[in-house]
Amino acid sequence: MGLKRLATVTALVCLASLATAGATAATAAAPAAFIRVDQAGFTTAETKHAYLLSTRAAPGARFTVVDAGGRTVLTGRAGTRLGDWNAKYPHVYLIDLSNVRTQGAYRIKTTGSVATTSPAFRVGTSALYLDPARKARTFFTGQRDGADVVPGDLGRKPAHLNDRRAEVYDHPTFTGPGTDQISGELRRIGGPVDVSGGWFDAGDYLKFTHIMAYANTMVWASVRDGAPDDALRREARHGIDWLDKMWDERTKTLYIQVGIGAGNAEGTFVGDHDVWRLPEADDNDTATGRHFIRNRPVFRAAAPGQPISPNLAGRTAAAFALAAQSETDLTRARDLLDKAAQVYALAKTENVGQLITSLPYAFYPESPWRDDMELGGTQLALAALRLGDNRLNGWVRDAAHWARQYLTHEAGGDTLNLYDVSALAHADLTRVLRRVNVSGLAVTADDLIGDLRAQLNIGATRSAADPFRAGAQYDNFDAVPRTFGLAATSRLYRSVTGDPTFDTFGNRQRGWAFGANPWGVSFMVGVGENYEKCPHHQVANLRKRDAVGAVVNGPNSAGLFSGGLGGHFAEMNKCPADGVDRYEEFTGKGSRYVDDVRSWQASEPAIDFAAIGLYANTLMSRG
Repeated sequence: MGLKRLATVTALVCLASLATAGATAATAAAPAAFIRVDQAGFTTAETKHAYLLSTRAAPGARFTVVDAGGRTVLTGRAGTRLGDWNAKYPHVYLIDLSNVRTQGAYRIKTTGSVATTSPAFRVGTSALYLDPARKARTFFTGQRDGADVVPGDLGRKPAHLNDRRAEVYDHPTFTGPGTDQISGELRRIGGPVDVSGGWFDAGDYLKFTHIMAYANTMVWASVRDGAPDDALRREARHGIDWLDKMWDERTKTLYIQVGIGAGNAEGTFVGDHDVWRLPEADDNDTATGRHFIRNRPVFRAAAPGQPISPNLAGRTAAAFALAAQSETDLTRARDLLDKAAQVYALAKTENVGQLITSLPYAFYPESPWRDDMELGGTQLALAALRLGDNRLNGWVRDAAHWARQYLTHEAGGDTLNLYDVSALAHADLTRVLRRVNVSGLAVTADDLIGDLRAQLNIGATRSAADPFRAGAQYDNFDAVPRTFGLAATSRLYRSVTGDPTFDTFGNRQRGWAFGANPWGVSFMVGVGENYEKCPHHQVANLRKRDAVGAVVNGPNSAGLFSGGLGGHFAEMNKCPADGVDRYEEFTGKGSRYVDDVRSWQASEPAIDFAAIGLYANTLMSRG
């Protein structure tokens, strides 16, 4: 979710600190060893690795694998010492489970000085990963806004119906870089407009076109590339219907945001992050200073008909065009393709300057944009192929042009995630180039495949040096979604090359996200035995229910926690109830993970996180 809570955490730190009595005793009583394993499970034929994390040296430690009935199905010894994690746990050993090939549920047990038992894991077909994919879809349903909500386990109710007649405001001025505090009053410039519906962005109730377009892209890609799933298709339509509202076809205006994060320095109004509540309370909140909670402001990308920041134009066009590829109503599909073409044509690709993502920009500080334009052109071309649109060749040329520009100016530093969508663009453009014959294009399929390989090698190089084989950076934002992005890219690469070279690497990234990490936590709520329990999510916290399918950031830079977590909102349920940080002893490699409702740095879920988790598991469910 990027840097979204920068200002909010500063305010919270000023509140009462968490009492930590008993934390030292709890840490001292902890076992001397743990087994970390992919709690989502393994396919029967894949290489299967778990990790023994120990306070003491245990070369050749004995282990057994037992089935659900307690019968031993495999014995062995821990293998290579893979390195150290931190000062307390300086030993990490490989446990090879590859010979467990019978479908079923299992646990790993070690004996002697490192006696411990792992969480349960399954062995089965690739259909195992339909379960986390469906859970991710459930999270989207729980994030719905507007009238068309589904009560579900979170007890959701219609919310923000006032968004049906929202006023439009000029971009606010902020008190400084890296903060969401506004200076002065907002200036109304138009409206009313209907921006109701959609999905909440994260644990808060803001809605952003930049994020919604990415999430729609991944959800519709999952519809297109996965097994038939009517519930997922319904969810995808809910998302694209809101994006359609944010594009005013009549005036050629793209709206980018509903709501504000914080109030102003003068104290005349508050914002979304200043109040902890259920969303259905907002429409009738008449408390002083809460007029922008009750009647949420809307902001636009540019004046009507004027060029749009290319990242927004490219990814919004991609979302519309991906929906056009899978929408069963062909009249609606053609309408979506036309909307995609209109937005794409308004992209500002000269004198671009700072991109527009959200207000403030610090929430989502994106800098690459040529990947978005490549993705938009590619999805337009695929939709044109499906619908027989005669603009096909022009979009193929556009996509190839922007792919070349990306390779020249932006490639080399990132992998598939919210901020870089080139992996999906490359794979899909490769498929286009193999289906159409357009001469003189700026790139070849080999160019695109080469960059896919280079992106995977970024992760593979990190993985080779890490004791838990992580391909993402522990000490940076979006570690978990980038991990899912690497898993997805491994399958995209195989789909366009037939080469399984990166399959094992991709499987290990999936495993890391689902528990084969230093903390032993599955970072998708509801997957495995030991998953994120206290997400920074208002509805889940107030309802005291799991936000099933939520994907959180996971570990982040330890420096972000140096000021503590701050206090609790008065309305907030304390989670964990005893205030003990059970994962503090696993802080290492400059990173920290805290499972606490206040821990926006590590424990806030977001729709972009769930979207790449959905897509990665969708691809893996295909084998």
